[in-house]
Amino acid sequence: MFFTLTQDQVQFQYGSNRWQYSYNEIVELGLLKKKKSFLLENCAFIAVTALAYYCMVFSNLSELYYIGPTLLLYTILIILRFHNDIEFEYYVIVRDIYKKETKVKINGVDRPVIGKQIDHFLNLNFNRLLQKTKKNL
Repeated sequence: MFFTLTQDQVQFQYGSNRWQYSYNEIVELGLLKKKKSFLLENCAFIAVTALAYYCMVFSNLSELYYIGPTLLLYTILIILRFHNDIEFEYYVIVRDIYKKETKVKINGVDRPVIGKQIDHFLNLNFNRLLQKTKKNL
């Protein structure tokens, strides 16, 4: 379970991260989907390409000895780039009334289960607020 509902508190637990809030403290609870950045792989690809063009145009390597290492580096970079097919990172964000934001990175495999739990919490919180409003009228 990602979170546990008690009478007056919501207790969150994911991996080694644990925190708790009362129902009235939570302003926003949701999932954030962020696209992964491949900046390191892209910069390395550009550097290898620039080095290969430099060797091709400005060096005296007439035997084309730079082609083998260049192809090897391209192969390694392509394997690094496409080794992991997960394209997005997922986070659970909790904002409270004190303007504090808690952001926890979750696995993509856990996203559907945690999404259902968050939907369940939001439905319960909505029903609790409706009952509170009816009592005040």
